[in-house]
Amino acid sequence: MKDVEMLLVDHLSELRKRLIITLVTFALFFIVSFIYVQDIYHWLIRDLDEKLAVLGPSDILWVYFMISGIISIALTIPVAAHQIWMFVKPALSKHEAKTALSYIPALFLLFITGLAFGYFVVYPMVLDFLLSLSDGQFQTFFTSEKYFRFMMNLTLPFGFLFEIPLVIMFLTSIGLVNPKLLSKARRIAYFVLVLIAIVITPPDFMSDFLVTIPLLVLYEFSITLSKIVYRKKLAKQEDNVVELRKPS
Repeated sequence: MKDVEMLLVDHLSELRKRLIITLVTFALFFIVSFIYVQDIYHWLIRDLDEKLAVLGPSDILWVYFMISGIISIALTIPVAAHQIWMFVKPALSKHEAKTALSYIPALFLLFITGLAFGYFVVYPMVLDFLLSLSDGQFQTFFTSEKYFRFMMNLTLPFGFLFEIPLVIMFLTSIGLVNPKLLSKARRIAYFVLVLIAIVITPPDFMSDFLVTIPLLVLYEFSITLSKIVYRKKLAKQEDNVVELRKPS
């Protein structure tokens, strides 16, 4: 019983250490981002014809915090992933640990790619469509909080959703999922992805459609990657069996 308690204490202590390193890294990136947040803010609103309005001093602070927070999250992802890897490494085989470590750079790149896709592709399309509905009928008036909240809702989820292929590849490599299971779960996955698209987009059909299609493509791409990883895994297992059967 004492051995179990000591083991639990060691695990909790190690988890605490990894969390502290991740939080300190996030805080440092947040401070640096906040120093340059005004330059980033002006870059984000470079295409707007008019200045954004604020309804109170707290709105300005909220916008600056939001921008700094998103940048900090993006930059902290590789560190957080490495800390998670360090924590679970003792429970992984040598091959699994090596595979997991190789995915860390891709986590960061896919998150940035997702943000870029949301910001440069989805966000302007949805914004232009919504503004076209008010053309000649309404006077548009943007507050900074609503404008950046709208931008965040359309871009940030793509940063996380673009991680799906990599997560699927890793889960396939360690045997938790396989292509056949993913194919069987296609209907449920599609339903969940459509719900996600509806939740993260404004309440109009065009926005839902523009976000749903990339998510479904991501899932199908994930199945394809899972098939590739699964074939390589089976081939390696067969090679190991052949090696074991060879006479010494």
